[in-house]
Amino acid sequence: MAAAAPKPEILAAFEAAKGFMPVGEGLALYAAAAEAGALGLPLLEVGTYCGRSTILLADAARDAGTVVVTVDHHRGSEEQQPGWDYHDPETVDPEVGLMDTLPTFRRTLHKAGLEEHVVAVVGRSPQVAKVWGGKVGLVFIDGGHTDEHATNDYEGWAPHVADGGLLVIHDVFPDPVDEWTGQAPYRIYLRALASGAFTEVSATDSLRVLRRTGQGI
Repeated sequence: MAAAAPKPEILAAFEAAKGFMPVGEGLALYAAAAEAGALGLPLLEVGTYCGRSTILLADAARDAGTVVVTVDHHRGSEEQQPGWDYHDPETVDPEVGLMDTLPTFRRTLHKAGLEEHVVAVVGRSPQVAKVWGGKVGLVFIDGGHTDEHATNDYEGWAPHVADGGLLVIHDVFPDPVDEWTGQAPYRIYLRALASGAFTEVSATDSLRVLRRTGQGI
């Protein structure tokens, strides 16, 4: 059975949106979201940025009759700050002098016609996770790339993945040369596998999809 694929207009919106995820990984994310949507539970994203990946999750959620909840403080992660390679000056709020990707994210969703299928939570991942009460069909971890942030995202959200649900981790780079961009996500990926709670489903470049097949994290 072929993996689910986004509609051409959704893929075009994804490619036009500001962000870093390559198309191949996006297609793998969409397929995972479409599968997880069958559980009838919300899909949750950690790390919204400007909404590039949210577009794919939202379209899959729309088809499944559920919603995406996307969590971000919208002040940018470490590598997106001024002076770093991934900084985009267009995302800086001139009034406060800090990054604010929320307006760009809202425009991205509006252009794609997906606003009503997304619940945007503006806040820090650990704080939101503490007040989140229910299970989700999918957790997509794509937030900060330090060990502190990646671990907080994993410990905060992995427990909410329902039985049979999917845990998707982005920027998993096993090579130590990628210490800044991918070693922390790689370490939580290894932790998830070692826990016995998750089993790997697929690997597409730096995107890993795991299914909850046991208890714990």
